[in-house]
Amino acid sequence: MDFLSYFFMDFVGQLQSPTLAFLLGGMIIAALGSKLEIPDAIYKFIIFMLLIKVGLSGGIAIRNGNLVEMLLPALFAVVMGILIVFIGRYTLAKLPNVKTVDAIATAGLFGAVSGSTMAAALTVLAEQDIFYEPWAAALYPFMDIPALVTAIVVASIYTSSKKRDAAGDELSKEEYLSKQEYLSKQSVAAGEYGSQPQYPTSRQEYRSQQRITASGYPSKQRERVKIWPIVKESLEGSALSALLLGLALGILTRPESVYESFYDPLFRGLLSILMLIMGMEAWSRVAELRKVAQWYVVYALVAPLLHGLIAFGFGMIAHYATGFSLGGVVILSVIAASSSDISGPPTLRAGIPSANPSAYIGASTAIGTPIAIGVGIPLYIAIAHALMGG
Repeated sequence: MDFLSYFFMDFVGQLQSPTLAFLLGGMIIAALGSKLEIPDAIYKFIIFMLLIKVGLSGGIAIRNGNLVEMLLPALFAVVMGILIVFIGRYTLAKLPNVKTVDAIATAGLFGAVSGSTMAAALTVLAEQDIFYEPWAAALYPFMDIPALVTAIVVASIYTSSKKRDAAGDELSKEEYLSKQEYLSKQSVAAGEYGSQPQYPTSRQEYRSQQRITASGYPSKQRERVKIWPIVKESLEGSALSALLLGLALGILTRPESVYESFYDPLFRGLLSILMLIMGMEAWSRVAELRKVAQWYVVYALVAPLLHGLIAFGFGMIAHYATGFSLGGVVILSVIAASSSDISGPPTLRAGIPSANPSAYIGASTAIGTPIAIGVGIPLYIAIAHALMGG
């Protein structure tokens, strides 16, 4: 009964939270046909400010924290970010009418972290006097960056493989027909090849350069995908660059004065505007989400809670191994359940341009974020209360 009581109280509280309220408000005014628009330049500025703030807070916490205590939770955050991408790659991508590249982008967005959802969780933990390590919020980039980079790499490998397969089959067919035409015009003794420079001079050389495909046509040997250029390009993206810049400045310098007087006070106000924008965009994506595949709705309902519960299990391992607080376990679970609303969308638009934003943004913003905030936060806090004995 205690578990259900805590869950119900926190659930009702989250419905009144500013983060969810502005998100739902944006969806409502968009549904009513409002012509309200936020200029793109302002949107980009808000994104930059929020990412710098998150990076700075994480960097400061890492510098002031106990690195030994952070090691295992940070490792689990990295593992979760990568694991969530592969869960989506081999579940959502296998469902009917779901394009693989769209599924990978969706999983990347759900593997990345929502700053707004994390901020909502920190607020609730503070209101209920549940202790958590000051550096727990610094787990954000340890999950966010690996998830986005992994999604971009996996999607790039997949699309490159598909393009090479298609181009290779077409080219090899042309080569095959050209070869047949050449042989029909030349007198070649049995077991020999012509000596023209455009063709191999021996069967051994021919076989070393060609392979026979299932269709019966020879095709080129595949070249290995170079992963580092993909990773480098994703890290140079504007969103991750701002996050990494803030993280580095927080670790290597002492920006506390400007952080406390400028970035921190503005965070909640800017976050509310971002939620309003995301709410309006979410509503515009709802109709499109129905067009891509209904399985995205199912994924967005189930994935946040599943990811959070897996992370809660990892957090409990850290709790028993290193004394990681239950409040910290809740934070790890919440960021795993969240789907990125700051760094993710612009990073994936640039990193996986072939993916349909209606799929991954619609699933995340319209369904995933409300589930993570309204259901996920109360659920994980209720579990923590039950483990603490009420």
